[in-house]
Amino acid sequence: MLVLPAELTHAQAEACLRMLLQAARAEAQPRILVDASALLRFDSSALAVLLECRRECLGDGKGFAVRGLPPRLRELAGLYGVLGLLPDPAASQETVLAAA
Repeated sequence: MLVLPAELTHAQAEACLRMLLQAARAEAQPRILVDASALLRFDSSALAVLLECRRECLGDGKGFAVRGLPPRLRELAGLYGVLGLLPDPAASQETVLAAA
């Protein structure tokens, strides 16, 4: 699992993306899970980092999911129309359980 830092703004975006991509490429799992629960301070650059990481993972034939997306960032992703590109495995599990 990859973990986002507490702060991810434009100033940290490039370095954070490099770190995530390096870790994702080294990961042997078929799906990359990013933990965003530590995010406290962020801007729209956090979404750009997650979307680029997703693009690279899919290009490498790996799945991609994000858990713990802060409510404000989830809201921003919804406003931009990209929330569906950042699936939360816990939400998917809740949907399956609710349907059963």
